[in-house]
Amino acid sequence: MDFLLASEKTGARRVEGRFKLQARFQEALPDVENRGWAKEGTSSRRRGDAGQPEGGAPAAARPAGVRPECTAELGPSLRLSDLAMASLQILLCLCVAAAHLAGTRGTTTPEEPMVTAWGLEGSWLHPGQPSPALEDWEEASEWTSWFNVDHPGGDGDFESLAAIRFYYGPARVCPRPLALEARTTDWALPSDVGERVHLNPTRGFWCLNREQPRGRRCSNYHVRFRCPLEATWGAWGPWGPCSGSCGPGRRLRRRRCPSPAADACPGRPLEAQKCVRPTCPGMAQAQANSSISAVVTVVLNKLEKPYLVKHPESRVREAGQNVTFCCKALGTPMPKKYSWFHNGTLLDRRTHRYGTHLELHGLHPDQAGTYHCKAWNDAGAVRSGTAQLTVLAPGQPACDPQPREHLIKLPDDCGQPGSGPIYLDVGLCPDTLCPSPAGSSPRCGDAGSRCCSVHRLESRKIHCSGYILPVKIVAECGCRKCLPPRGLIRGRVVAAESREPLRFARILLGREPIGFTSYQGDFTIEVAPSTQRLVITFMDPSGQFVDTVRVLPFDPQGAGVYHEVKAMRKKAPVILDASQSNTISLGELEDEAPLGELVIPPRAFRRADGEPYAGAVEARVTFVDPRNVTSAAAAPTDLRFVDSDGELAPLRTYGMFSVDLRAAGSAEQLQTGPVAVRVAASQIRMAGHVEALKLWSLNPDTGLWEEESGFQRERSAASRVRREERVFLVGNVEIRERRLFNLDVPERRRCLVKVRAYANDKFNPNEQVEGVVVTLVNLEPAPGFSANPRAWGRFDSAVTGPNGACLPAFCDADRPDAYTALVTATLGGEELEPAASRPRPRPATVGVAQPYLDKLGYRRTDHDDPSLKRNGFRINLAKPRSGDPAEANGPVYPWRNLRECQEAPVTASHFRFARVEMDKYEYNVVPFREGVPASWTGDLLAWWPNPQEFRACFLKVKIQGPQEYMVRSHNSGGSHPRTRGQLYGLRDDRSVRDPQRPSTSAACVEFKCSGMLFDQRQVDRTLVTIMPQGSCRRVAVNGLLQDYLTRHPPAAPADDLAVFSMLAPLDPLGHNYGVYTVTDQSPRLAKEIAIGRCFDGSSDGFSREMKADAGTAVTFQCRETPEGRPSLFQRLLESPSAALGDIRREMGEVGRAQARASGPLRTRRGRVQQ
Repeated sequence: MDFLLASEKTGARRVEGRFKLQARFQEALPDVENRGWAKEGTSSRRRGDAGQPEGGAPAAARPAGVRPECTAELGPSLRLSDLAMASLQILLCLCVAAAHLAGTRGTTTPEEPMVTAWGLEGSWLHPGQPSPALEDWEEASEWTSWFNVDHPGGDGDFESLAAIRFYYGPARVCPRPLALEARTTDWALPSDVGERVHLNPTRGFWCLNREQPRGRRCSNYHVRFRCPLEATWGAWGPWGPCSGSCGPGRRLRRRRCPSPAADACPGRPLEAQKCVRPTCPGMAQAQANSSISAVVTVVLNKLEKPYLVKHPESRVREAGQNVTFCCKALGTPMPKKYSWFHNGTLLDRRTHRYGTHLELHGLHPDQAGTYHCKAWNDAGAVRSGTAQLTVLAPGQPACDPQPREHLIKLPDDCGQPGSGPIYLDVGLCPDTLCPSPAGSSPRCGDAGSRCCSVHRLESRKIHCSGYILPVKIVAECGCRKCLPPRGLIRGRVVAAESREPLRFARILLGREPIGFTSYQGDFTIEVAPSTQRLVITFMDPSGQFVDTVRVLPFDPQGAGVYHEVKAMRKKAPVILDASQSNTISLGELEDEAPLGELVIPPRAFRRADGEPYAGAVEARVTFVDPRNVTSAAAAPTDLRFVDSDGELAPLRTYGMFSVDLRAAGSAEQLQTGPVAVRVAASQIRMAGHVEALKLWSLNPDTGLWEEESGFQRERSAASRVRREERVFLVGNVEIRERRLFNLDVPERRRCLVKVRAYANDKFNPNEQVEGVVVTLVNLEPAPGFSANPRAWGRFDSAVTGPNGACLPAFCDADRPDAYTALVTATLGGEELEPAASRPRPRPATVGVAQPYLDKLGYRRTDHDDPSLKRNGFRINLAKPRSGDPAEANGPVYPWRNLRECQEAPVTASHFRFARVEMDKYEYNVVPFREGVPASWTGDLLAWWPNPQEFRACFLKVKIQGPQEYMVRSHNSGGSHPRTRGQLYGLRDDRSVRDPQRPSTSAACVEFKCSGMLFDQRQVDRTLVTIMPQGSCRRVAVNGLLQDYLTRHPPAAPADDLAVFSMLAPLDPLGHNYGVYTVTDQSPRLAKEIAIGRCFDGSSDGFSREMKADAGTAVTFQCRETPEGRPSLFQRLLESPSAALGDIRREMGEVGRAQARASGPLRTRRGRVQQ
């Protein structure tokens, strides 16, 4: 006779005993019949999840107890005569159970609780049918999904936990399941089908055929496990007090885990953070060097926050290779602690054993992402820039061989008349890095840099009006060795008020001297590849200007950028009496009250050695008053500081001042202190800024501001509210390195403004201009007048790239006009013009959709007065509202959306600038992006033959005529046997009218310089043909240029008076010849400087105002074409021979008439001489 046993133990998790036990756990089952998991009668093998009740959490829970029952199955036909026998059987069942409990208790190990269940065929439990719930679990838990990894075979059905973790992954089942449940694929319990099974939460489920009743075999089972819910931490509590009263210390904060289990919540309940209190009083032990007297030298170094001199660089590796990231910081004391982060998560120091270097071996895909470091010393922390690690799977190409689309504009006569500009896709290889062939050695830089570049070019021919235009397109890309990009900065330092050049000023990069400015104030700086912030100091040798500390933006892709730096002239000295109290006002506006004052107490001056000074003092206090908007151009640095987390954060200034104290009649520098800085509270009008105002000093090595002290309220006897603060200038080093001070407030309301620059006011997306320096000045408006600012608060600059630029700015979500901004853009010395706003800004022109455009209040600088310059625009900095689709697509982005701003498509809203002088056209047979020097391709027809040295050549062409004319430069091979007669490129440039001579204009036309081609084997003298568009004839050639060309054969082919042809000179001639040549590491900078000199007509000057009579090479006289008759330019393109015949005939008639009037002309080789 078969019987059913169950053990009763309230709250127990395990069933102890050697007896075989069947526990009948009835639960609420999932409605699997309607969800397609299993059907009645299903016996096939399943490896997928078998179902879960809707809502994800089943109703079943652990039982508080199991009612023991001993039953006997009497069969389907129960007779009354069997009742007596049934009662005897029940009594016998109870006796057997008691015997088993007495003899086998405690033999099962608690580590492996096991239940063996067996029984007879019973009733079916249908899906969704409620069953006795097992609710009273001691901790929060839930069932997993159903698993089925085995099909009943010869020995039975085995659903082991190890096999389930192998097939489904270890994350699908918790490490320590609380319980296990098994059901047949027809959703019946083992007891319902009368089968004997084994269940162990830590081992799994098994059913053996040999243990089943005669004639039965194990069914196909699937199982699920009961797992505890992972508890989550509560919110962090507030930070506690700092552990020390001075110097470095720690502060703690705590969080609570709601689960009573000790290890339910992963992580720590306690978090520590460094804190720095005022420096502790120092003590130095010294030993006497003699028995009577001793000389002790004590050197005190002020704590300085760390600053980074090396940032980690982006790398590309294949899976299995190694990579090394490097980080280095300086400070006082020297930083010793470094931490590395992967995707913002701190890496374990013991696992990776890192310091200044992070080495990763045997890379796998999940290690890809962003990496950065942090460095600490006793004064604080600093965070590095972010490096990107790309890990390529085996066989994955780093460089897509298929070029991307890159459109270039073809000449206007290559398309159908009236059809608009024609563009040709010449292909583009992406600017991506490639892994080094040998992986990475444990060093900071890759031994051989490789990048995606042109692997193969193909030649094409474009049929234009009257000629065939050759072009080479990119056919295939590949990984090749490339030079690391080198940023290049060129510029000029001038006085802010007079534009007088700062001659022979000393240039410092951090603390290192790197050169001097020229006589004209020019400078050139090469930027190291890993530089994040370029901090440059210009020191005037005459002492008339304040040391100028600037953070210059640059192009990390290697393109050159031009900056004009304005230096502040020092104020005239004021004579102070060292024995008296002295007050110096801080303010530059005559009609405004001073912002504050410096109060120097009596007998406070000292010499450099600490000795008191009692004579007369020459004091120069130079104040940058932000209430004067024009002073922003001369303000130093970019107004940033390092916050407590090591992040760069912005400041909003209320004024800067420089203090220079010297003994009267000498150059001896003096010290003083304590000095009281009083600021009028009425001048601080922004809400919350009165309490947040602090005094900062500039660290010239880093270009960052460091906090000196705070302000406290003081009510004077006259009931005027002032602020009083003491600034200590300690030691000669402090005087030298802390001469510039700032009254600033840290500001957290930040946004980003998207700006793009274009070649012209058509704003064609394919004609964007890179290398433009865009500057945004934050303005604080006066109440009720958003367009009339009270003062500027900060400024930022950025350089446009292929996708424009994103500029940081203060903004406000509640008041759209709480902050306004003035935005300007320059390229070289050229000021770009923004989109027009008169009479009303048009969204299609400005580039911003409505209604956001009205909210921003866009106004160009000439909106109210057309006579003003059109070099910028003003906007309200209204922070975009979250969830508003009209404000989610730019041009203003929240600070956290930096990546979205940088990668925004050209169709997204943005502000626009256009070049004024960009009525020109450039065409190269071998395509080259001047903003990305790495796109250079070695080819004999390349316009720039040497990627290490770019030489730009320009010819100044004077035009005598009633209007401005387009001038074309046709450049082809002249003397090289492999390029003779082949086109290098075309240049078109419109002449610019001389403001002093209304009927005269001039054009600075680029031509290809002569010299070695890229193979560096043989010189080619470029055949240059200059052809004005219109009815023009050549009337004069520069005598020196003509003599040079005559003395340096071969001569150019015989030409006519409609054009000027020459074999370009090999020597870099000058303005006396009308030729302007500049060699630079950046093609863009070389061209901009050469154009500036050409406009000025000198070899060392720079101008954006055309001087048509100065330094010209050739002169043409042009006249208006009769109505209905095509211009000479068009006739030459359509029928060159007929046009030249007409020119000769016309010029012959003119020559004969002139000869009759003034006698014979002197000629040389058929050329007219002036």
